[in-house]
Amino acid sequence: MPRRDAVSWNTLIAGYSSLGSSTRLALAAFREARGSGIQADRFTYAAVLAACGGARDGRSGRAAHGLAVASGLARDAFLTNSVIDMYAKCGMIDEVRLVFDRAEERDEASWNLLLSAYVRMGWPEVAVHVLVWMHRSGVKLDSFALGGILKVCSELEGSEDLRRMLHGCVVKVGLDLDMFVGSAMVDMYAKNGGLEEAIKVFDCMPNQNVVVYGAMIAGFARLGNDPCPEVRIEAVRLFSNLLRMRIKPSRFTFKSVLEVCNLTDAVSCGRQIHAHVIFNGFQDDEFIANALINLYSKARSVNDSLRCFHMTPKQDVVAWTSMITAFTHDENFEKALYFFIEFLSIGKEPDQFTLSSAMNACAALSLPATCKQLHCYTVKSGLDQFTVCGNSQIAMYRNIGDVKASKKTHEQITCLDTYSWSSMVLTYAVHGHENEALELLQKMKDCGVIIDNTAFLAALIACSQQGLMDEGFRHYESMISDFGCSPSAKHKACIVDLLGRVGKMAEAEDFIMGSGSENDPVLWRALLRACRIHGDKERGIRTGEKLMDLEPFAATSYVVLYNLYMDAGKVSLAMRTRGLMRERGVSKETGISWAESGGSIRHFADGDSSCQQNNAVHARLEDLLVRVKQRTECGGTDVWELGFQSRKAVESSLGRHGELLAVAFGLSTLPSVAPVTVMKNQRISLESHETLKLLSGQENRGIIVRDPTHFHRFDQGSCSCRDYW
Repeated sequence: MPRRDAVSWNTLIAGYSSLGSSTRLALAAFREARGSGIQADRFTYAAVLAACGGARDGRSGRAAHGLAVASGLARDAFLTNSVIDMYAKCGMIDEVRLVFDRAEERDEASWNLLLSAYVRMGWPEVAVHVLVWMHRSGVKLDSFALGGILKVCSELEGSEDLRRMLHGCVVKVGLDLDMFVGSAMVDMYAKNGGLEEAIKVFDCMPNQNVVVYGAMIAGFARLGNDPCPEVRIEAVRLFSNLLRMRIKPSRFTFKSVLEVCNLTDAVSCGRQIHAHVIFNGFQDDEFIANALINLYSKARSVNDSLRCFHMTPKQDVVAWTSMITAFTHDENFEKALYFFIEFLSIGKEPDQFTLSSAMNACAALSLPATCKQLHCYTVKSGLDQFTVCGNSQIAMYRNIGDVKASKKTHEQITCLDTYSWSSMVLTYAVHGHENEALELLQKMKDCGVIIDNTAFLAALIACSQQGLMDEGFRHYESMISDFGCSPSAKHKACIVDLLGRVGKMAEAEDFIMGSGSENDPVLWRALLRACRIHGDKERGIRTGEKLMDLEPFAATSYVVLYNLYMDAGKVSLAMRTRGLMRERGVSKETGISWAESGGSIRHFADGDSSCQQNNAVHARLEDLLVRVKQRTECGGTDVWELGFQSRKAVESSLGRHGELLAVAFGLSTLPSVAPVTVMKNQRISLESHETLKLLSGQENRGIIVRDPTHFHRFDQGSCSCRDYW
């Protein structure tokens, strides 16, 4: 342009400013305009201040403000508003208030900008004071300011009166039908449990758009875990109405309705919504992908979760964590740890939730060395300060039998929550430290900590293991009447176990029939265990037949019932049970035991002695058993019913018990001071149990065997289960 005036330069500067990323060019144009002798006006400064605010460049913005003051234009309300907006975007709240207080001219925009500045800073209390000040000064509120303060006040807890006051203010100024303000009100009520008020606001709004629908659906997703599924599923009906009105859902709407499907286990509905996600082209959204991963994970459809993960171009830490959690939930713990290692190998940084999920997978596998490595990594990364990591660490060490490490972790957590306490109580209970468990439960009550179902379960386990029938029933009744907790099948099974442990089988059976869970196999298995230990064959057979009806495809039920018939001399019924098992195609799961050493995991299958690499382990176990036999052959212990009179008999017996081989492997490879930890996927046999008691005394080593129902801590010839398992 041969001739450039102020308007030309203002247009150029405003153009650069609107691009957002061209702040440097806007400032360069401003300097060039001043250098060419152009007299800057209020529009010039407004454009420069907008560029500085968009780039969060407070230093350049302060310089532009100084030039505006020097030129005498800063007294104008228009420019004052630009300065306030610039400082607000730069987070310089003190300068915002100083400019506002010293302004010679203020208009409604000035007040609304001040209010928005405090909203932007996340200071709802101060914003409310400004709102009251505006009302008393007779300033008219606009939808932008009101929508902002409604949004920030939605984060305040216990402020019902404030929310109602703001609602009244909205109605009074006539903005209750405004879409922006209306969606903010719906969001405010829904976030704070005011679902009825949110629905009323939603129903009163004409021409609801996708923003209002999204806020309402998100309200149902934020209800927490208390509401019944029938209430939550109303969000799906709203989503259906949105589609019927031909309103295109947003990413936020899809994410919210998928969260509702996740919370209500509505997998079929979630699959249909997934189809709409693909149809609308949102399958690459990481937030929607995470919701889909979690949805399919809860349905135990981990392959679908994995497909959603691979379809997401931006695989952030949340997506990886969701996938690790999905594998853990599907009990594919080795795959979960593999995914965690792959996550680290590509250079990504885990957060506290990623490490928590990895710890849960490691705990389920009972891998002591890997658990300690995870602990070290957590400390090194500084994430051990988070309570969620500490809680998972307590459970992790509980599952490998390290009570001392669990206790130390509990003591180091700076912000203990209910789960921290409950997890430690459970650790004491399952490892035979019943007194400590009950003492810690009492300490929870004394400290005012909310007692949850996990803590009561631990208390019932502790009472059961010590045979404290009266105290056990007192805790059971207290959780219902005093704390309003609904007992689960596990709580009821503890009561059955408690009654069975003290020999009250009839009372245990009566309790099952009156518990409301008479068709839950967990309770009947507890009664069957008591019948087996106390020799109540008739009741045991009746219980076994009940279990076979409840679990027609569970091999354990057939095997137990077969053994009960044989013990009672009812051979024909035993043969009929075996034949029924074959007819139904039920096969007994192979017993697998495993132990960790040197960063690797060795598996030992019951009845499998074909593997050549097990020869050394067989030889080690044979040597251990021979030495134990020499020491105890005068003791008359039942373990020698195995019959170790010849090498052939020894090898035959060894091949049947993979847990003994796993223990021998651990004794051979681990340091002499380290306890041996073994996992087994089936209940430990009587022969192995008695043998390991003797081995623990002979070798002066702690031996921990974890089967699906119990932790067995063998130490100096005794077991923490007190021979009741």
